[in-house]
Amino acid sequence: MIPPVNPILFHIGPITVHWYGLLVVTGILLGTQVATYLAKKAGEDPDRIWDMLMVAVIAGIIGARIEYVLVPPHWAYFKEHLASAFYIWEGGLRIYGAIVGGALGVFGYARATKTRPWHLLDFAAPGMAMGHAIGRWGNFINRELYGPPTTMPWGLDIPLQFRVPPYNDLAQYPPETLFHANFLYESIANLLLCLLLVWIAVRFRDSMKDGTLVAGYLIGYSIIRFLMDYWRTDGTSAQSPAIVFAAIGAIYLIVRYQPWRPAQRAA
Repeated sequence: MIPPVNPILFHIGPITVHWYGLLVVTGILLGTQVATYLAKKAGEDPDRIWDMLMVAVIAGIIGARIEYVLVPPHWAYFKEHLASAFYIWEGGLRIYGAIVGGALGVFGYARATKTRPWHLLDFAAPGMAMGHAIGRWGNFINRELYGPPTTMPWGLDIPLQFRVPPYNDLAQYPPETLFHANFLYESIANLLLCLLLVWIAVRFRDSMKDGTLVAGYLIGYSIIRFLMDYWRTDGTSAQSPAIVFAAIGAIYLIVRYQPWRPAQRAA
């Protein structure tokens, strides 16, 4: 059994440090390390990647929060409590908003520095998977991402105040009921996706075209999210955008590599 954890890490005077915020920052830093590692392998200046990622991270967090605030049922709350929309340390970020926001940030940076945006995005894509793998543990801390009941030993102990109907019916689901650790499954899947993308980047660095890792991330993560959302119990689902983003990634790869054209032979 995985027991609950206090969402508040510690207090420093009037300042409260939440586990969720710490994990988001940790995911960003580890994801950036992955990106700079790939940049070094490709002969790029890692300091430049740090500059690019600072822009992408800020834009990604803004995009992730905007999506979370605007999608039902959250907007019904936030339109009455607008100030709460800025309290990201309390939880509430959406991945596809982060992807769109971060990509727009990279395109803006690339335009300002006259560099190839898809080339830069390829460095960031595996880092996104790493960041998401770490960030999912923030959902565990807040008890906001769990699946249906389970008897597995790694099941989550969900206090009554965090249960959604019908799982808050103690007559049917007593206090000792455990729930699937969706956050853990998705965290592991994203970590494996990150490792796969890093391997592709290193193994096929000389033959890989710009945008390959981005497309691979969109396809890989969207498959993970589509499957995991079958087990979500909070009434939210990103299966429709997952299909759209997976299709975008697949179409990009097909157009970029044009497999119907015969391979060119060396003279």
